[in-house]
Amino acid sequence: MRVNRAWLGLTVLMLPTLLVAMDATALLLALPRLSADLGADNVEQLWISDSYGFMVAGLVITMGTLGDRIGRRRLLMIGGAAFAVLSLVAAFAVDPLMLIVARALLGVAGATLAPSTLALITNMFHDEGQRGKAIAIWATCQFTGGALGPVLAGFLLQYFWWGSVFLFAVPAMVLLLLAGPVLLPEFRSDQAGRLDLGSVGLSLVAVLLVVYGIKQLTVEGAPVVATTALAIGAAFGLLFVRRQLRLETPLLDLRLLRNRPFTAVLVALVFAGIAMAGTGLLVTQYLQSVLGHSPFASAVLFAPMGLGVAVGTMAAPALARRMKQTTAIAGGLVGSALGSLLLVGVDGASALPLVMSGIAVLALGTGPLFALGTGLVIGSVPPERAGSAASMSETGNYFGGSLGFALLGVVAAVVYRDRMNGTSDSLAGAVAASRHLPADRGAELLRTAREAFTAGLHVTGVVAAVIFAGLAALVLAMRPEKRTVPAALPDYEATRS
Repeated sequence: MRVNRAWLGLTVLMLPTLLVAMDATALLLALPRLSADLGADNVEQLWISDSYGFMVAGLVITMGTLGDRIGRRRLLMIGGAAFAVLSLVAAFAVDPLMLIVARALLGVAGATLAPSTLALITNMFHDEGQRGKAIAIWATCQFTGGALGPVLAGFLLQYFWWGSVFLFAVPAMVLLLLAGPVLLPEFRSDQAGRLDLGSVGLSLVAVLLVVYGIKQLTVEGAPVVATTALAIGAAFGLLFVRRQLRLETPLLDLRLLRNRPFTAVLVALVFAGIAMAGTGLLVTQYLQSVLGHSPFASAVLFAPMGLGVAVGTMAAPALARRMKQTTAIAGGLVGSALGSLLLVGVDGASALPLVMSGIAVLALGTGPLFALGTGLVIGSVPPERAGSAASMSETGNYFGGSLGFALLGVVAAVVYRDRMNGTSDSLAGAVAASRHLPADRGAELLRTAREAFTAGLHVTGVVAAVIFAGLAALVLAMRPEKRTVPAALPDYEATRS
């Protein structure tokens, strides 16, 4: 019964994991329609799309540690209830400001869900093999949600108004609130002290400024803003680190970084996020602006990337039974490097099959890293630190994604402008300019611009391949420490109430 209840509990945890990932991507297709209905200008559109991710990234550290202290199930229930209510508010927003505020608060609620679900898995599954399978399923839900978000949004927008993309979260969260207290254990650390509000403020400001600065790197003509935000964010980050090292019960236990495998996996998660986000950004634009597919069709054609990760994460436990975990992770990353290189050959009539094959192979290879790597991170710490470890893993993912959009986006933009000899800054600008030219000149401009953008995709594939190959070498070089089994794991039945 214990095992059955644990697996039933895992199905409950899949709901918030899916929804947080879907909510981050579903708005992409709804943004044009809701902006027209609400009268949102360009700045308001940016805040509508970015406020959710900003708050999740800024508060995931706090929420992971807070769950260790007040109870992981309690925090999950609070976050789930807030997520349901705020989804209703967002769906029926009457102006841009109301939607921006609702999205920001949804980010606060979303920040409670990911580290709580991952940390609870350590309480529910004491057997290493079962815990590995559970984490693989958790990772599968996370990436499947990201892939299905735009597809589901596209389907809903065909038949309903834009607010429907928020409403699908409500019944799932209601089910979580009903089943969670019955199927999920409660856990809090006996060593928890009071929540240090100074650390909360420093971490929030540091993460928000760094993420904002990274995003500004992609904005033409905003290097001063980006540099200033990054510098101030880094300064607050240093203050946060110094404060954590002095506190007896820190918000984030930086001593975890002394564990070499733990640190190596975190680095791998960040850089894999960079490569995946950067290639994803270029591929989605390529599908729409070069191959001419609609946003919804592009979302469907891009789904192999998320589904590839899902298959890879589900296959990871089976691989781990046949070889060392580090070998499985490194082998997968080598596969990702080969998938990235397929993007280098994208051109002409075979472009679409090669793009879809490339992103599928790339994503498939990252599965063992996200499943087994996350398991290594969580399994390398005692149960009372699982929330803190989960928050570090999630923060690494968010930073990797933000850096990927910014850094590889900038690399592709530089290649594009070089190929266009400085006559055009972006493919979207070239498309707009072609409409005001005679037919033959407009067609020539579009052909040249699309070739330049394709060259940027080729360079991005090479950069991603180098990153994945380097990570494979890093993972193989890391020295596993002697495994230590905690003296007393919390009993699932005893902590269920």
